[in-house]
Amino acid sequence: MTMANKPLVVIAIGGNSLILDKEHQFVEDQYKAVCETVENIVKLVKMDYNVVITHGNGPQVGFIMRRSEIAEEVEHMHPVPLVNIDADTQGAIGYQIQQAMQNELKKQGLNKKAVTIVTQVEVDSNDTAFKQPSKPVGTFYTKEQLEVIKVQHPNWNMVEDSGRGYRRVVPSPKPVEIVEIEAVKSLIDANHVVIAAGGGGIPVIKNQQGYLEGVNAVIDKDHASSMLAKKLGADVFIVSTAVDYVCTNFALPNEEIIKDMTVNRAKTLMLDSQFGKGSMLPKIEACINFVEGSGNKAIITSPSKLGEAIQGNSGTVISG
Repeated sequence: MTMANKPLVVIAIGGNSLILDKEHQFVEDQYKAVCETVENIVKLVKMDYNVVITHGNGPQVGFIMRRSEIAEEVEHMHPVPLVNIDADTQGAIGYQIQQAMQNELKKQGLNKKAVTIVTQVEVDSNDTAFKQPSKPVGTFYTKEQLEVIKVQHPNWNMVEDSGRGYRRVVPSPKPVEIVEIEAVKSLIDANHVVIAAGGGGIPVIKNQQGYLEGVNAVIDKDHASSMLAKKLGADVFIVSTAVDYVCTNFALPNEEIIKDMTVNRAKTLMLDSQFGKGSMLPKIEACINFVEGSGNKAIITSPSKLGEAIQGNSGTVISG
């Protein structure tokens, strides 16, 4: 039975939204956050939407990178390449979302299954991102901690991230193609909730023989999610993040909520440096790409407001 007649929504969950704070970084804490997010996503399934879920992996990649470095330093174990860490986080977070979704669907009496696709995303080997690392991963560090890190890890590239502290940055090439796109489409048609392109996908390039090879980088989750939404012909693209609305002058006394925003206004605000490079900017860019490429709307909101947002009662709507 084809489900193509149902409207399709692609929801991008932020990796940071699954790590509530420094006191809740355990895997069990993450699963609890996943369950809370999934409860809100299932509201859309009950509204008869087909749902595809993507997710970030910035903090989780950082945790595994550090574990690998400690294991190498202390026990001289082989390091885990970044591309394999991408795959590890995609499988682990995908498993949690899939299990939580399956349980919640059963609880709600919905006849659907959830499935995760370990997704490869092609990038350009000549992308300038490989020479200019820019994607924040891992935890936030204070200025005092930064001085220690510079001594311990002189090869790390560190940047200040949206006033929240300092983070390590790694190459973040632009996505070119979703390798498993046809498999995703088939699973949607088979009435599954699909988790795909987690963490932006596993970055791969095509070599001279046309075969795929993994590369050490992290693709921005929002850009990959936007591409996935366009290629699937999604009716709505939602970026789920830590705030209910996009704001101008964020966290300042003159902060102002934006409920509706055209692509042109979004571009104007981008030029005015209203959106943080490591936080809101890639979300806005991804929404613009989706709206311009599909003619449909994008929404930025928090997990708890997903149901209201899809009905037009919450969140920032970005349209043409």
